[in-house]
Amino acid sequence: MSKRKDWDTYFMDIAYMASTRSQCGRRHVGAVLVQGKKLLGTAYNGAPMGLPDCSEAGCMLVEEIELKMIEEKEEVIRKQRCIRTIHAEQNLLLFTDREDREGSTVYVTDQPCWTCANMLANSGITEIVFHRGYPKDSEKVSSLMEARGILFRRMDAYEPPQGTITEVVN
Repeated sequence: MSKRKDWDTYFMDIAYMASTRSQCGRRHVGAVLVQGKKLLGTAYNGAPMGLPDCSEAGCMLVEEIELKMIEEKEEVIRKQRCIRTIHAEQNLLLFTDREDREGSTVYVTDQPCWTCANMLANSGITEIVFHRGYPKDSEKVSSLMEARGILFRRMDAYEPPQGTITEVVN
């Protein structure tokens, strides 16, 4: 008899399954909204409905510049981001109700970026569980979640379902 999956694994598996719908060549991300043990919504990153996605029209990259203090010296950090897609977390917020989000948990394949973290911080959720890190925004996102009192945890030992992992381009 096989061992039953714990709830974290079960919901993260669903987030990874949602990510398989993404057509972004840089990163496939899936997210699910859960209240208690009840699944309330799923989402993935992709172009707005009816518009060509990255696989059809290519990524729409922009370069962002961030000033960061490193050892008391201001350094310029450059980041490339695709702006053709709506992030999985943003789609999840667009397609779920505020009342369903109150006190809920978001399971997301990847640590939220700064923009998504800000949106989630104001969404009513009380916990974010993620698997893969996102080093570009990690420190400030962790600080934001701590300041907002949102439980923020990484599933380090988690193994995604076979066939759901795509190579991540940072």
